[in-house]
Amino acid sequence: MQIARVKLSGTDYGDLEEVSRHIKQIASKFGASVAGPIPLPTKKLKISTRKAPSGDGTETYEKWELHVHKRVVDVGMNERALRQIMRVDVPDSVNIEIELKE
Repeated sequence: MQIARVKLSGTDYGDLEEVSRHIKQIASKFGASVAGPIPLPTKKLKISTRKAPSGDGTETYEKWELHVHKRVVDVGMNERALRQIMRVDVPDSVNIEIELKE
């Protein structure tokens, strides 16, 4: 049986959950089998920079973090469901990737 693997990643947790919930609703509405959303490990990007650009003064640092959340949703091959999934409004903070598997 063929499945479509939908990979979602983004920095905004709320938007990511909303899109994955919407994809799951579409798949169940058209009767396609659905597995997920499966949470993958969150990638944490950490950057430490010095506050003073000239290097004068005390050594004070700013610490920045960016969290990239990921989800995977497997949808059974239902042509009508996949067409509706491709029409989902995806916010700018969410990246979506659809891959067909055997």
